[in-house]
Amino acid sequence: MDTKARKVKRASRSRGGFTLLETMLTLVIISIGVAAVFDSYSAFTTANEWSSRTATAELLANEIREFTRDLPRHDPVTGLSLGAGGIVYGWGREPGEINPSDLDDIDDLDGLQFVFSGADLANDEMPGPIDAGGNVINQYVLNGTDRASGDNVQFGWVQTISVTKVNPFDYAEELDVTFSEDPDGDFRGRRVDQYPLKITVTVAYQGLYDAEPMNIATLSWIVP
Repeated sequence: MDTKARKVKRASRSRGGFTLLETMLTLVIISIGVAAVFDSYSAFTTANEWSSRTATAELLANEIREFTRDLPRHDPVTGLSLGAGGIVYGWGREPGEINPSDLDDIDDLDGLQFVFSGADLANDEMPGPIDAGGNVINQYVLNGTDRASGDNVQFGWVQTISVTKVNPFDYAEELDVTFSEDPDGDFRGRRVDQYPLKITVTVAYQGLYDAEPMNIATLSWIVP
């Protein structure tokens, strides 16, 4: 009887602890859990960064909207007119308008970009991004160092603006700048400068290692 008891006791002791297979399975499960946690953290960080950029882009788009709030549709002095051969006079920036403070009507903004670096007026670019007062928002112009060359570089935000004429009865229909309507019966006609304007602002962000700006937000509104 004593011998049998000792054998049973030894057998029960030999079953303690984990086998190699159980240990490996445990390690696999823990590794998957840790990887999932880090993946979730990475996804959360990316989503948080994107939401932050989206909020900034919408803010910068609304700065342009406020900038245009008190501007007339066309130049208060030269106006907008249609000359011989269907040439439009008065659309776009007039000579001498080289700064945001010089822009005195909405059509001056058509095709204009406010860029964080390397602004070239010949390419319709001015330093930016700007606020509602036309001032450069310096905290949105970021500075860094190129790893390859060691040169100082800037990166940040770009505000791109387009202005189009639209049908007074269907704002979804865009019209050519030269479009006008002749009188017809009771209709008195409509001059080239008597149409609502649609302003569209696209805000893009270019990171330090991005090849080009990426569009983040777009805002459009109608000036009757």
